[in-house]
Amino acid sequence: MNAYAETIAAALSIRPGQAQAVIDLLAAGNTVPFIARYRKETTGNLDETLIRAIQRQHERLQLLAQRRQTILKTIAEQGKLTPDLEAAIQSADSFSRLEDLYAPYKPRRRTRARLARERGLEGLAEHILRQTHTPRSPEEIAASYLSAEAPTPQDALQGARDIVAEVISERAEIRGAVREKALRFGRLQVQKASAATDPRRVYETYYDFTHPVRRLRPHQTLAINRGEREGVLRVQLLLEERDWRRPILEVYPPDRLSPFAGQLLQAAQEAADRLLLPAIARDVRRHLTTEAEEHAIRVFARNLRALLSQPPLTGHTVLGIDPGYRTGCKLAVADPTGKLLATATIYPHPPQNRRDEALAALRRLIAHHGVTLIAIGNGTASRETEQLVAELTRNSPARYLIVNEAGASVYSASPLARAELPGLDVSLRGAVSIARRAQDPLAELVKIDPRSLGVGLYQHDVNQGALQQALDEVVESVVNAVGVDVNTASPALLTYVAGIGPRLAEKIVAWREVHGPFSSRQALRQVPGLGPKAFQQAAGFLRIRDGENPLDASAIHPESYPIAEALLQRAGLSSQSLPAARERALSRLLASLSREELAASLGCGLPTLDDILEQLVRPGRDPRTDAPPPILRSDVLHLEDLRPGMRLRGTVRNVVDFGAFIDIGVKQDGLLHRSRLPRGLRLETGQIVTVEVLTLEPERERIGLGWVEENPLTL
Repeated sequence: MNAYAETIAAALSIRPGQAQAVIDLLAAGNTVPFIARYRKETTGNLDETLIRAIQRQHERLQLLAQRRQTILKTIAEQGKLTPDLEAAIQSADSFSRLEDLYAPYKPRRRTRARLARERGLEGLAEHILRQTHTPRSPEEIAASYLSAEAPTPQDALQGARDIVAEVISERAEIRGAVREKALRFGRLQVQKASAATDPRRVYETYYDFTHPVRRLRPHQTLAINRGEREGVLRVQLLLEERDWRRPILEVYPPDRLSPFAGQLLQAAQEAADRLLLPAIARDVRRHLTTEAEEHAIRVFARNLRALLSQPPLTGHTVLGIDPGYRTGCKLAVADPTGKLLATATIYPHPPQNRRDEALAALRRLIAHHGVTLIAIGNGTASRETEQLVAELTRNSPARYLIVNEAGASVYSASPLARAELPGLDVSLRGAVSIARRAQDPLAELVKIDPRSLGVGLYQHDVNQGALQQALDEVVESVVNAVGVDVNTASPALLTYVAGIGPRLAEKIVAWREVHGPFSSRQALRQVPGLGPKAFQQAAGFLRIRDGENPLDASAIHPESYPIAEALLQRAGLSSQSLPAARERALSRLLASLSREELAASLGCGLPTLDDILEQLVRPGRDPRTDAPPPILRSDVLHLEDLRPGMRLRGTVRNVVDFGAFIDIGVKQDGLLHRSRLPRGLRLETGQIVTVEVLTLEPERERIGLGWVEENPLTL
C-alpha cells in the first residue's frame, strides 16, 4: 500500500483501501469526473469532493516529502545531520515544523550572530547558553575575547548575546510553542497610517482596530492585507510577554547561581524583540492569509458552481439587451438553438432620449422573430432599460429577466467570439452573449474566464494560481455532471469534458465541420489525437442525440453497454424502447428479485447497476432542471414602491461572508445579512427565495432584507 494512503485515510475518515484506490487510479491517468462516475466499485462509492480531497492531500504529502529530502541533503552536506535531528525531520508532518527544524541550518546572509562568530565570540556565547558556574564576572571572562571589532568587554558580551539570541529564536520547539500561543492568544492591532489618505474611507472600519487573531474573519484579513499594501493601514501583532517568555525559559532556564543568568535573560529579550516575535508575526500573518484565501476561493467556487448550475430556459427565442447610455443599447435576437437572427442598436436614454423610436424598434424585432423572452444585462442603464421593456411586456405574453452580464465584454473581445460571430461588431457580441446566457448559462459562461464572472470575495487578493485551479475544477465538475452534446458544443465547452482539453476540443469541432455530425460515440475514435485513453475518459460525458445507438444519448458508459443491453433483454425490452415502457418493465423485473441479485447476475456492482437503471428510465437527464427556473417578470418595481413588511420573491446574486445580495426587481439589490439567516443555512447564487423588506435607506440606495420562515432550508 502507498505510504500516504493511511495518512490520507485518517485525515478524511475513509478506509485506507479507498485512498489507495484513488491514488492508483489517478496515477494511471484517470480524471476525477471519470473516477467519481464510472469507478464507484473500485473507490467504495467515493464522491467527487472526497476524490479531489485525496488528490490534494496526496500532492501535499509529496511536496512535503520533497522538501524533507532537500533539507536532509542540505544539512548532511554541512556535516551537521545527527541521528536525533534526522529522526525529527523524518517525523515532521507539516511544512512549518520542517522549516522550524531547518532554521538553524539555512544558508544565511551576514547576520549579527554570524559576524560575532567570525570575531571568535562563540565560546563566550556558550558560557551564556550553558550558564557556566564561575567566581569570575561575565566582564572578566569577556576580556579574553577582545579584538579590534570587539574592543571592550561590553562589545564582546553584546556579540555573544547576538549569537545566543539567534540560537534561541531558531530553536524549533521555541518557535513552535510561541507560534501556537500567538495563534491562540495573540491580537492583531490595525491603525491608520499617519500620512495615508483614504478619500473614500474604504478602510474606515480598521482605522483603530484590535481583534483576537483566532476570531478574525477571512474577509477582515483580506481587507486588512489590502489596506496595508495600499499604505493606508499599519498592522502589528500583539502578544503578552508571558506567552513568549515562558517557552524560551523552559528550554533555556537561567541559573541564579551562574553569573551569566542576567546575560541569558537579556539575550532572551533581544531574541524576542529583534528576531523571534517578528518571525512569528510573519508566520501568523501568513497563516491568516492562507486560511482567508482558501476560504475566499471556496466562496468563489461555491458561487460559481451555483451560477453554472442554473437551469436553462429552453425553447425561447430570446432578445438580448446590453444596456448603455451614450453608446446606446445593443440588441441581439437568438433562436432557441442560440443561432443569431438579428442585431440592432437603440438610443432610449440620455443624451439622445430617442425613447419612442427605441420602443418601435423593439416591437418590430419581437413581432418579426416571435421573441418570447427578453434578457437584460445588469450593467450600466440596466434598470432604466428594464422600465422601457416593462412597457412592452405589461400587456404581452413575452416576459423579461435580468441577466448577470459580468464578463460579457471579456468574451466580446476574445478570439472565440471572433470565431463564433465573424464579421459582427465587438459592441454587439455582448448582447448575443446575454441572450445565450438566458438560454443555457453553462454553455455560454464556460467561454469566459471564471474570475471575470463577479461572484467572488476579494478575488484579486488571493493566490491566482490556486483560484484558477479551483474554478477550473468547478467548471469541469458541472460540465461533466450535465453532459455535453458533442454535435452542438463549442470548443470552450468541450474543453472541460474529462480527458479532452483545449487542443482535442478544437480537433473534435474541426472534424465535425468537415464530416458532419457524429452518428455514434464510436465515431469519435476517428478524430485525430483522440486515443483509447481519451475516449475512455470522455465517452460517458458526451451525448449523441438521435444517433445510431439510443444509449449514446445517456450517461451510460460504452464499456457498460453489454450490461445495459442484458438488463433490457431480461426485462423484455430493446435499446429502442421508450423510457416510459422501460420504467414499467424494469419495475416488474425488480419486483421479482433484489437489486443485489440482479447486479450479481449481470456481473456488475450495485452502484453501476443503479446508475444504469436511472439512465434507462431518464436518459441524459440534465440535473439543472431539478432547480427552480429564474424569475421572469412583466413589470418593474421602484425603490419608492417598497414598504417595510413587504414580502417579495428574489434571486440570490452573490453570497459573501456577511450575507447575500438579493435581486428583488428594483434598481439596487437588497442585503440579507447573515445575522438574519437561520443557523446553518447556506444560500447559493441563483437560488429563488422569499424575503421581507425590513429597512429602506433611499438616500443611500440601501435595502435591508429579512428571511421568511416558509423558505425551504439548505443546510
